Amino acid sequence: MRGYDDPCAIARTLGLVGERWALLVVRELVFGPKRFSDLRRGLAGISENVLSQRLRELERAELVWRRRFAPSSTSAYELTERGRGLEPVLVAMSRWGADLPLPEGTDPALGVDALVFTLRATFDAGLAGGLDVVAHLRLGDDHFRVEVRDGRFRARRTEPDDAGITIATTAPILRSLVSAGGTLAKAERAGEITITGERAAAEHLLRCFPPPR
Repeated sequence: MRGYDDPCAIARTLGLVGERWALLVVRELVFGPKRFSDLRRGLAGISENVLSQRLRELERAELVWRRRFAPSSTSAYELTERGRGLEPVLVAMSRWGADLPLPEGTDPALGVDALVFTLRATFDAGLAGGLDVVAHLRLGDDHFRVEVRDGRFRARRTEPDDAGITIATTAPILRSLVSAGGTLAKAERAGEITITGERAAAEHLLRCFPPPR
């Protein structure tokens, strides 16, 4: 791993996660374990070799570990407790960079985990007020359990469950609704989103994410 010959804690942190793609790999694992193929899907610009190298480096740094899940013995990568400690760092970076312009030629589409992380970072407790809700968010083949309680937003990757609300859509449509001025009624008429369960709470949830300035 890169070293800076500097005892500062920032330099030591960058020595572990300062390589290109490293923090984005961490971002992809914030909401739960992912297989290698799923990590590649979420990081469209990374090669297999680079992803393998970053995962090895993060494992050596004890930020990520690989485990097998029964009964299929599927191998997946997961953040360690120390790795999860990077979440607030990523939240701060997401908030700081939200207003930066996109580099010319950059595809503006966000990956699924990048979008959910953006929701995590832009969640406004003031807009949530006393909202207390559990929702199942389905974005194509990706499922998340989203909870808003006591002014805090939590999300984790999960299988479909018994949440009181289900919001089924795609990442681009959800992004347009929460940050690009799209309207829920128009998306529903076009068949781009389906809401079941407590509709008023679902609408309130979608209003908790102010767009960038």
